[in-house]
Amino acid sequence: MYTLKKSLGQHFLRDENMVLKIITVLKEKPFHQLLEVGPGGGALTRHLITLPGISFKAVELDEEKIHFLENEWPSLKGRLIHQSVLDMAPPFDGPFTVIGNFPYNISSQILFKVLEWKENVESVVGMFQKEVARRIVSPPGTKAYGILSVLIQAFFDTEYLFEVHEQCFQPPPKVKSAVIRLTPREEPIAIDNEKNFFLLVKTAFNQRRKKLRNALKSLFEDEVLHDPIFDKRAEQLSVEDFVRLTTRMK
Repeated sequence: MYTLKKSLGQHFLRDENMVLKIITVLKEKPFHQLLEVGPGGGALTRHLITLPGISFKAVELDEEKIHFLENEWPSLKGRLIHQSVLDMAPPFDGPFTVIGNFPYNISSQILFKVLEWKENVESVVGMFQKEVARRIVSPPGTKAYGILSVLIQAFFDTEYLFEVHEQCFQPPPKVKSAVIRLTPREEPIAIDNEKNFFLLVKTAFNQRRKKLRNALKSLFEDEVLHDPIFDKRAEQLSVEDFVRLTTRMK
């Protein structure tokens, strides 16, 4: 068998009904190439490898789990990438879908990796800590709305699908969990300078209690800062507001 490593945030899904529920959601959107992040003990993997007509790969950092998976399902040999997802190149040429019970200790970083791959990611079905899942889908004006909300929603439509009880995992995590889905926006937003957009959003929310005029004064000329929009705080701005402001940066 295998051991569970706290250092890697390993909480493996063990409830078969929940596994099948996630697989059902995944199959609602068409795809031909699929990457699983953190297959672990194979709860999802053993179903994913049976999907017809799908090119499947999985990325797993834990060498012990690689050996376990290959011994348990020999057809996985050659399809497992022994690497951190945070360091890997795109796993396929062309569009692909991402699925995973993401390690909670790096789940936000995984989303930034998805943003790197956004031109080719056709959907993501992921398990997150409930607090992070709420943050991703939160609208402006809410306490949870922040950097992740804006950056993800700038490129993806977000859906909060369902919550997962702690007892569905081994070992049970000390936090609540939820499954969300990301799909490329039906109405894409044109962002002229993504680097500036990311800088603007991160700077605004790093001082979210301040009015934007104070939080962003290093990024705009003084005459621009007279605009009434700078009387607001970061959580009061929509994604579109941030995009428009990007065009007025120094």
